[in-house]
Formats: sequence, structure tokens, C-alpha cells
Amino acid sequence: MTNFETKEIWFVTGSQHLYGEETLKQVAKNSAEIVKGFNDSKTIPVKIIHKDTVKTPDEITNVMLEANSKKECIGIVTWMHTFSPAKMWINGLSLLKKPVCHLHTQFNAEIPWQDINMDFMNLNQSAHGDREFGFIMSRMRKKRKIIVGHWKSERVQKKLSNWSRVALGWDELQNLKVARIGDNMREVAVTEGDKVAAQIKFGISVNAYDSSDVVAHVNKVTDEQLQALLKEYEESYHLADNLKEGGEKRQSLVDAAKIELGLRAFLEEGGFKAFTDTFENLGELKQLPGIAVQRLMADGYGFGAEGDWKTAALLRAMKVMSQGLEGGTSFMEDYTNHFKQDNAYVLGSHMLEICPTIADAKPSCEVHPLGIGGKEDPVRLVFNSPKGKALNASLVDLGNRFRLIVNEVEAVEPEADLPNLPVARVLWEPMPEMETAVTSWILAGGAHHTVYTQAINTEFLEDLADIAGIELLVIDEKTTVRDFKDRLNANEAYYHLFQHGM
Repeated sequence: MTNFETKEIWFVTGSQHLYGEETLKQVAKNSAEIVKGFNDSKTIPVKIIHKDTVKTPDEITNVMLEANSKKECIGIVTWMHTFSPAKMWINGLSLLKKPVCHLHTQFNAEIPWQDINMDFMNLNQSAHGDREFGFIMSRMRKKRKIIVGHWKSERVQKKLSNWSRVALGWDELQNLKVARIGDNMREVAVTEGDKVAAQIKFGISVNAYDSSDVVAHVNKVTDEQLQALLKEYEESYHLADNLKEGGEKRQSLVDAAKIELGLRAFLEEGGFKAFTDTFENLGELKQLPGIAVQRLMADGYGFGAEGDWKTAALLRAMKVMSQGLEGGTSFMEDYTNHFKQDNAYVLGSHMLEICPTIADAKPSCEVHPLGIGGKEDPVRLVFNSPKGKALNASLVDLGNRFRLIVNEVEAVEPEADLPNLPVARVLWEPMPEMETAVTSWILAGGAHHTVYTQAINTEFLEDLADIAGIELLVIDEKTTVRDFKDRLNANEAYYHLFQHGM
């Protein structure tokens, strides 16, 4: 999906010349050992690069400028081994464009009670060195991740690993091209938005294409390519009888395979890692892409239905963040409710396009009529999703800012079989419970399209919002409607003042 091996996070240690060469040599040695420990742990998905200790304003500025210009560098980890006067950092931090993680650690885990002396104290000053650095970051209003704890601990390494994944997701957004095939579903509000503002804020480039651009690639599909993909379908899924060789709907599977091959070729040729389509503008495509979209998502592509480019971009970023982790991530829609007296649930689904990475078993490949779009019956993968903790995330454009809304949920097993529902689906209980969660979601303007994931947690998206400098609203087990309203009102005031430079 994406090559983590080409990406780097730089480890920058702060000090000053005040302590002498011997202390500075020890600082460099200790920093290098910490970096080696991180790389040896195999927990962090990208390589950590040890940089020379910075001791002057010029050294700090130079390493920040170098990080900006190095494409492979996706973020900076800073640590003050000794006291590093923070005015030295102002220019460098002002110029830095990469995400920052402030690691508050110490080379030794415990105080050596019998041996501690002032030499030890002068060397190991992160307790107040990092506070000095923290002040200047706060004074400059710099968003950053703060991790506190000993560098050898599993908890610290896990947090650094998670943050590095978020940095990968942000790096992906900075270079992401989204193909909007067929524009937006007519008269729909939430899937629209300011694409120029999005490119300024996130880096994503969103441009429209006609379905004929895809059809041109569909028409170039060779019989060899087609037969190979049909064989892959037969081996990967439980193929419905009418889709098997000689079945009455076999041609539907052939057409679906051609669409997948053509769509994939179109995306690859254009360098797109996310895309949208809409059933209202399919042109000469014989059916709404179903299995094609599902399989492309499984390969890491972002997708949004009915022109929803914001969800497509968010899905791609979350796919990158979760690569290699347990659990799937998919485009999703809150489709219908189950208002049971004791417990209420949401059934998440869509017409066709749910990613099979969230399937609880080998999917069934089926063809069924679609009541909208006026095209032939589309092929899709049908499955349930496993129970467990998950979340839904929605990125919306409020006009003066982007807002990221997260609802933590608990996926549950359906109470009965769904023999007549020919789509992939997942049933969940939103936290803290249905009434509070949905009331809060609607108050926040959350979309009906979301990214659903069991692979990453809320902290990932909190870090992403900080890096992007956008608003985050979380609906979890602690949420109350009254407090949520207060948060909304406070945020309106904050972003109004922020927008006007106050």
C-alpha cells in the first residue's frame, strides 16, 4: 500500500555549550543509544534517524530547514537531554513545517541514590530542560505531540509508534491526489466543500473527471487480464451460483471485472490514491462499481461515494496509518437504526461499497438489482463485520474551518441472519449510548458518510487534528449533551477569534 521503508523521523536532541565537551559527548552517545533502542524494538514502523546534538540557534535552524527540504523526513522528535535555552529554538520552530513530537524522557530510568552528584545532575536535566522547551512551544502556539516516560518502556514506544503512523498519514495527505469521477450527488450538502481550502490546509489535490475517462481504460482491458481477475474472484470469494461459469448472471461478473481493471488502470496512470464516484453520472459504465471499489479499498485506496472527496481523503490517510495493524478500515454510512427498548443500535452499510478488510469471514460475491442509477445489476461482496471496539470519523467543512468528528462505538453481532440484505454491513452501539451519541453527532454537523475502523483509536485522530490544525470533537463514553453543547459554543468563539488573528 505504501512503502514505510523510505520514510524517516529525525531525533533531535537539545543542549548547549555551557556544560563542556565531555558532557556533550555523553549527550550525543546517550541520544544515539536511545535511537538505536527505538529502531531495534521493531515497534515503530519507520526508521528513526539520529541527528547531531543542537547547541546554538544556527544549528537548530539548519536542522529544521534540512528537515523541511528532505522529502523522506515525515516528522521530528525533540528531546532536551540537558537544559537548552528556548530562545535558541524560536527561529527554527518558526520555519519548521514537519510534525513535532516532544519526547520527555531521561536516559536513566531511576535516580542512582548512592552515586548521584552534580555531574549527574548537569547531564540529566530533562526534567526542567523539557519544561523550558515546552514553554516556548506553547508561547509560539505550536501544536505538537507530547510523550512522557522512559524511552525503554513499552508504553512510550507504543505511543511513539502510533504518532509515527499519524505522521505517515499526514505525509500522505500532503501528496494525495483525489479523482472525483462524476462530481457530486445533486443537491447534497455535506459531501461538498471548499477544495481549495482543503488543499491549503491538508495538501490534498481534488479534481473532477468524467466517467468516460474510466471507460477509455475499461475498453483497453485484454482478455488475458480479464480471465486472470475472474480466476482471482473465484479463488478469493464464495461465488454465487449465477455468477459461476455458465451462470445466468456470469456476464455481470465479467462486466464488473472489466470495470475494476479499467478503474485501477485509470487511478494508477493518474497517480491517484483516493477517488469518488456517483450513481448519477456513470456514463457508459454498465453498472455502478461495487466489487471494484471494495477491492481497491482493500488495497489501500481511499473512497467516498456520491462525490464525497473529504471522506475519500480521510479514508486513505487512515488506511496508511493502520497499515500492518490488526483490524480493518472502511468507507461507511449510518444507514438505518434499531431502536430496541433496552439497547439501540445503528446498522452501517452502503449500496455496495464496504471494504472487505472489515469482513468477519470469507465474503460472498453476489449480484443483485440496485433500485437507483438506472444501470445493470451490480456485483458486490457481502459479509458481516466482527464485534469489538471501533470508531467512526467524519471530516466536514463548516465554511470557516474543517471539523473532524469521532464517535467511539462497540460493534456487535446482528441479532438474526440477514438473508434478504444483499450488502456488507456492521451493527454497532454508539458511545455513550444512542440518544447522546446521535444528538451530539447531529449537533456537530457530522456527515452520514464516515470512515469506520477497528484498527486505530481516537488518539491517532487527535494527533492528526493537532498536526493539521483543525477542530476535533470526540463523542465517547464520557460525553453528555450539555457539555458537548458548551464545547461547541466555546469552539465557535475560539475559531472566530483565531480567524481574525486575536
